[in-house]
Amino acid sequence: MLVLTRPDVEALLDLDRLIDALADAHAELSAGLASVPARIAALVPAGLLGAMPAYLPSAGLGCKLVSVFPDNRVHDTHQAAIMLFDPDDGSALALLDGGYITAMRTAAAAALATKLLAREDASTLAVLGTGVQSRAAVEMFGRVRDFREIRVAGRGEFEDAVRGADVVAATTAAGEPVVRAEWLAEGAHVSSVGYHPPGSELDPAIVERADVICVELRDSSFAPPPAGAVELAGVDPERAVELGELVARGRPGRESPAEITLYKSVGVAVQDLAAAALVLQAARERNMGLEIDLEELST
Repeated sequence: MLVLTRPDVEALLDLDRLIDALADAHAELSAGLASVPARIAALVPAGLLGAMPAYLPSAGLGCKLVSVFPDNRVHDTHQAAIMLFDPDDGSALALLDGGYITAMRTAAAAALATKLLAREDASTLAVLGTGVQSRAAVEMFGRVRDFREIRVAGRGEFEDAVRGADVVAATTAAGEPVVRAEWLAEGAHVSSVGYHPPGSELDPAIVERADVICVELRDSSFAPPPAGAVELAGVDPERAVELGELVARGRPGRESPAEITLYKSVGVAVQDLAAAALVLQAARERNMGLEIDLEELST
C-alpha cells in the first residue's frame, strides 16, 4: 500500500486536470454508473466524523473519513484521510492525506458549476470567508472565468463584497447568512459550500429566488443532514439540476443573462475519489510515496 502525505498530495494533484476529472465523475454519477451510499456520521458535541465510500468506473473504489469541527481554532475545520482499494480484489492500494483534496475538490466542483452557470462576461468575483476554502476558491474559480476583480471578504465586509459581483462564492462555516438575496446583482451566480447545520451561510430567500438550483446529486443533497443540505428542506427535488446533467447537457442551465443561479454543495464521495485517483496515478508515474505492507506489519 502506498502512503502519501499532505506535502506529497499537494505536489501531485494537478489542479487543471482536477476540474476535468470532476466533470467526468459527475457525468458518470448522474448517469447512474457510480455507487455512492449516503454519507453517515458519528456526532460529538464539537463536530462530527463522517464516512464517505464510493465506486466510480473511471476512478475506482475508495472511502474518505472526514472530521468537521466548525469552531476548531487549532487545526483546519475539515481534516480527512482517504483509502483507495483495488475494485477487483478489494486489496488496499493507497492511504492519502485528505485535507488538501477535500479543500481543492470542493472548490474545483464549485468552479465547474460556475463554468457551466455563470454569465460568460462575469468579471467580478466575491469570495466570502478568509479560511482554507476561501483560498481554494480564489485558486480554482480563476481557472474558469477571467475575473478582473476578486474581492475576499471577512466578517463586516460581506455586503460590500457581494453588491455588484457577478459571482459570489460563500465559503464560511457560518450558521447565519453571510449573503442576502437583496444584495445580489441581476444575473449573479451564487456558490455555497459552507456546512453548519442546523444553520446556514445562505439566505433562504436566495433559494426561493434562484432560477436555477444546481446540486451534486439529488438523493444526497435533499436528504436530511448530515448527508443533505438544510437550505434545500422543503424544496421540490425536481426543481434542481445535477452538476453531471449540466456537464452532459441533459438538463438546461442558465437561459438568460438576468437569471440568478445557485450551486449548493454538500460534497459527494466521487469528488474525493476522482481527485485521489489523479494523485495516485501521478505518484506512480513520479515514484513518490512510501510503500508499506499492512499484513507484514501485523505479524
